[in-house]
Amino acid sequence: MTATRTVSSEGHDLARAMRRHLFYSQAKSPSLATHHDHYRALSLAVRDQLLQSWVDTAEAYTRQGVRTVAYLSAEYLLGPHLENNLVNLGLREAAQEACLELGLDYASLLAEEPEPGLGNGGLGRLAACYQESMASLELPAIGYGIRYEFGIFRQQIINGAQHESTDPWLHGGNPWEVIRPEWSFPVTIGGQVVQGVAYDTPILGYGVHTANTLRLWSAQAPESFDFASFNAGDYTRAVLQKIESETLSKVLYPNDELEQGKRLRLSQQIFFVSCSLQDMFRILKGQGLAVTDFHRKFAVQLNDTHPAIAVAELMRLLIDEHGIDWDTAWSITTASINYTNHTLLPEALETWGVELFAWLLPRQLEIIYEINARFLRLVRLRYPGDSERLSRLSLISDGPDRRVRMANLAVVGSQKVNGVAELHSALVRSELFPEFADLWPERFINVTNGVTPRRWMAVANPALATLLDESIGSAWRRDLEELHKLEPFVGDSGFLDRWRGVREQAKQRLAATIHQELGVLVDPASLFDVQVKRIHEYKRQHLAALQIVERYLRLRNGEALPPRTFIFGGKAAPGYAMAKLIIRLIGGIAQIVNVDPAMDGRLRVVFLPNFSVSLGQKVYPAVDLSEQISTAGKEASGTGNMKMSLNGALTIGTLDGANVEIRERVGPEHFFLFGHTAEQVTELDRIGYHPMPWLENDPLLKEAIDLIGSGHFSEGDRELFHPLLANLCSSDPFKVMADTADYRRAQNAVDQAWGDPLGWSRSSLLNCARCGFFSSDRSIAEYASRIWNVEPVPINACAVVPGA
Repeated sequence: MTATRTVSSEGHDLARAMRRHLFYSQAKSPSLATHHDHYRALSLAVRDQLLQSWVDTAEAYTRQGVRTVAYLSAEYLLGPHLENNLVNLGLREAAQEACLELGLDYASLLAEEPEPGLGNGGLGRLAACYQESMASLELPAIGYGIRYEFGIFRQQIINGAQHESTDPWLHGGNPWEVIRPEWSFPVTIGGQVVQGVAYDTPILGYGVHTANTLRLWSAQAPESFDFASFNAGDYTRAVLQKIESETLSKVLYPNDELEQGKRLRLSQQIFFVSCSLQDMFRILKGQGLAVTDFHRKFAVQLNDTHPAIAVAELMRLLIDEHGIDWDTAWSITTASINYTNHTLLPEALETWGVELFAWLLPRQLEIIYEINARFLRLVRLRYPGDSERLSRLSLISDGPDRRVRMANLAVVGSQKVNGVAELHSALVRSELFPEFADLWPERFINVTNGVTPRRWMAVANPALATLLDESIGSAWRRDLEELHKLEPFVGDSGFLDRWRGVREQAKQRLAATIHQELGVLVDPASLFDVQVKRIHEYKRQHLAALQIVERYLRLRNGEALPPRTFIFGGKAAPGYAMAKLIIRLIGGIAQIVNVDPAMDGRLRVVFLPNFSVSLGQKVYPAVDLSEQISTAGKEASGTGNMKMSLNGALTIGTLDGANVEIRERVGPEHFFLFGHTAEQVTELDRIGYHPMPWLENDPLLKEAIDLIGSGHFSEGDRELFHPLLANLCSSDPFKVMADTADYRRAQNAVDQAWGDPLGWSRSSLLNCARCGFFSSDRSIAEYASRIWNVEPVPINACAVVPGA
């Protein structure tokens, strides 16, 4: 006889709630219900469990008038809600039992949930981690953004190349959101009024009764249908305003190489910022607080430069809508707003042409001019006669193409400006905003990024979570520094066997996914060498690709190297030709390597299409070697590096972003360091960098470059990769040639270390044990105390559900 699993009362209750929602919410019988119907039934049953916390939280914040964080972000890469909410509610086992009782497969239901298409990469995922941590720390907060109907794009890899298609993530509905048509605000853009309607999603904390709100704005026309045009027979014009207005919330990050894309992107920014600020004034009024209390009620956080227009828009609302004088309005604005910088790259520090700004946002431009005039008056008093400094600090750039510098506006209008890793924050002060830091040194601080252990360990790696619970207790879920308790197990052979078992299980799961999705067989016993992140030249996926070609040549020449599987993933912006060519190179290498009989069992290359949070949950636990190889000084922080280390990966990387702090904490002997430092990169540029001497003195690198150029990885097409190779051999802006030899040395050290399984397991364990610092809970606690001045507000559970 087979043993039957006992279903708990919680499991019975959840199964009953699922039946109820199947019938009352979807009008379906079990025999007619699809898998998606059952997924929605489970999601709605779980949402029921959240609603009391959500209502109680909003009620407590309103009643107490507490100071609240207003987090403004153009992206939220949330990932699926269902399992994360089950973990935070402590109902994961109950959900599995409910599915068992109903004859449903739990994993299949989870797979039905679409990825919310609200973000692209690390910036959006960080915002999502931070929302969950704010709720877990019981901090009053509300996240604001845009409800993108089609997200960024769905990536397909066809013949090794990226192809983009629509991502209709909302086509099956979203059971987690609640529309708030009563909270709707007008925004004037280019003389036209667009209405922003609020869609709210509860963000539940772990093990607490707090459920904060993520409020996303959807664009609508004030008048969706022009009846006069319809009666006149102009049917297109009858719905034209509706179409134009709703375009604002259709797609994340339109291609801004075209003028229409620039116009749409700036319009999106003022749209969600203005709606959010107007909503804050609504909350202020509803709690009986004066307009002049805005800065006491709200700590506004700008997540990168995208929401920087908030400085001018808050001033406009205070002055034009609420009748506040300039000086008082400015003091309120600068006491409310704080700015996180996420990049040193000039192309990501947004600027907008004055003509475009004047056309779309004439009043906001007037205010920016006035802010600039008053600010430059201060600079003249501080640095008399220094006209060059005035030009560099001005919010409006000089020259024929005059532009509004949004990063400068954010700095001038903020109380605090923070970078996101120690190195990055130092470079923000010394290279990006040196003269602002000289003017206001107290304004610039560091808050190193972090990731939530609930999503990236408890949800993504349940076998690891169970091992941790059994060995050090479950407190690590709320205090990640508890992982230090793992260190004594580094000499415990029995524990290390279990540790290896957890890792092998994760690698087998990923290998099965790769085979199912791509038809490629990879060996779970090989070293999984992983680089999954946005595709960009500074992240140097092409450096890793060159190293694979070198490895291919070495193996073909008879060199004995341990089996390795290289796994890539990430999206390139549709208009970024060089990044898309890097993907094509990786795909071309994979097409040759994976069918070469000489490579069988020794080398595999995989590109995982449409990388997402769901896919990341399968990848990060399976990583043996984490590739963090950006040009030093270019990566602000990184969070993928943290997710991989916390799941037991070793890192090969440069001294860039949070790599510096990871290496300090795990120990240099457990980190494979290579490459020029940020200071050395700067010096190379100063003396006049040219890549050819590095290439000519490296025969193996030259052989790899020549092989690519010969068409070996492009079906004989010698021209396909010419732009990429010409860039590397002429300008090489991200110093790939200069770092290749040292990268090869570090990869040889990886091969040697992998040959000692026990030593590798010990290093893997210590990477996990010593990375507790990189929790988003710690990051948010620093924001709360050093920037926002907000305190936890515990929420007490209501004993009775209204109407029950």
